[in-house]
Amino acid sequence: MSLMTRRSFMKTAAAGAAALTVLPRGLRAAGAAPELMTGYFEREFGIDDTLCRQVLARALGKGGDYADLYFEHALNNRLVLEDGKVNRAYGEVLLGVGIRTVKGDQIGYGFSQDLTAAAMLAAAEVASTIASGRGAAAPLGGWAAPKMSDRYPLTRLYGKVPLEEKRRLVQTVNDACFARSPLVTKVNGSIYDEQKRILVVTSDGTKAEDLQPLTYLGVSVTAERNGKRERASWNLGGRRDFAYYTPEVLDELVRTAVDRAVILFEARQPPAGEMPVVLGPGITGILLHEAIGHGMEADFNRKKVSTYCTMLGRKVAEPEVTIIDDATEPNLAGSLNIDDEGTPGQRTVLVDRGILTSYMHDNISARHYGVAPTGNGRRESYQHYVLPRMRNTYMLPGPATPEEVIRSVPRGLYIEDVSNGQVSIGQGDFAFYVSQGRLIEGGRLTAPVKDVNIMGNGPKMLASITMVSNDLAMYQGGAGQCGKGGQGVTVGFGLPTVLVKSMTVGGSKA
Repeated sequence: MSLMTRRSFMKTAAAGAAALTVLPRGLRAAGAAPELMTGYFEREFGIDDTLCRQVLARALGKGGDYADLYFEHALNNRLVLEDGKVNRAYGEVLLGVGIRTVKGDQIGYGFSQDLTAAAMLAAAEVASTIASGRGAAAPLGGWAAPKMSDRYPLTRLYGKVPLEEKRRLVQTVNDACFARSPLVTKVNGSIYDEQKRILVVTSDGTKAEDLQPLTYLGVSVTAERNGKRERASWNLGGRRDFAYYTPEVLDELVRTAVDRAVILFEARQPPAGEMPVVLGPGITGILLHEAIGHGMEADFNRKKVSTYCTMLGRKVAEPEVTIIDDATEPNLAGSLNIDDEGTPGQRTVLVDRGILTSYMHDNISARHYGVAPTGNGRRESYQHYVLPRMRNTYMLPGPATPEEVIRSVPRGLYIEDVSNGQVSIGQGDFAFYVSQGRLIEGGRLTAPVKDVNIMGNGPKMLASITMVSNDLAMYQGGAGQCGKGGQGVTVGFGLPTVLVKSMTVGGSKA
């Protein structure tokens, strides 16, 4: 339940004009030192311990077991270049607090974009209505900060990067795409950045702050040959400093996008039917995320929705398979110093050599199962309550080489990238469009493919992985958004080359 509707402050600009995002007074006066995270909300908005204690007491006033406050101040900017000209440039400011009261497994929630005491106390009153009875004990008089690592340091806040510097990056990519192939007829490029500051204060004694950057540079390429058009896109980024965008990174972005479009002119449909499928390294980890990872989020298991709800401690895959959900890898899109409940980011082993060993937990599911939280409590913004969500989900490398995996397949499909996926969380049934791939014929990669879908069941696919290679690669983009419960959060994923012994391929007739 919310007290008021969302309000965003945006400054838009026409082609070639500047996009402006207003920074709070402290950043301008202090010179925007990125290491100054502690005390930000108190300096800028007057959020001190006394006020937090009052709001938490109101949230617990009807007998809640636990309450927390989630303060957020996010500044994001986007610049879009189309046909060689800036056609959109805008910024957005998001500011507010979400107040949660927990009673058993039930949640009461209120939020406010107004950080005055009166508005926050009113939102806390809304959250408190989940409980009825005598008020709980007053929250602790003091708070302790969790031990945190800095997995995404910045030398310069995004708000200090001139718009012209961003425009030059996109223009360079635009020009390089046209230069790479005469078949390129249209290029759309964009750059996005977000710097989000959060403060989490809990009734059981945690107070944690973080500055979470996110950026990506993306390009979409259209190529034309003999009246036929093909399109491909790519992006690179993550929780990175702007210094990441070197000439080498720009070249990789251009090369990948253009080559992925041009190769589609040679593509054909594979035969349809059941066949071995090899998943290539890197971005195909989205299959692991969507078809398998969601089923290991604890809320689905606590509610008996997931196929894995009775599988803890049991075999779900071959011994070559170990699956990790990890917040600790530097600079990846799903990495976190803390989650949105103030739990430090950590590495969670979900499947250990084929055995399901853990779910992904927020505080509520951890209490339900009698285990420690895994740092997977995440939310889209202060307007949303926490859910167990993935971070960077990947499979550890195995003993084979990629060449050995491909040679083992006399006839099958090699998948480089998928898109437009649909997944049923409960049963794990899925369907994905193969946007990049090749035929495997006689143990060799041959013709590229197009207009093909793959279908299957996540748990069955996991159990059908028979070879795992040593070439684990992680998705290096920043635009990976995962949707769940009406909320989107940024995630990462990865995979080594793996062989799935049989999947359903929907191509031409066999």
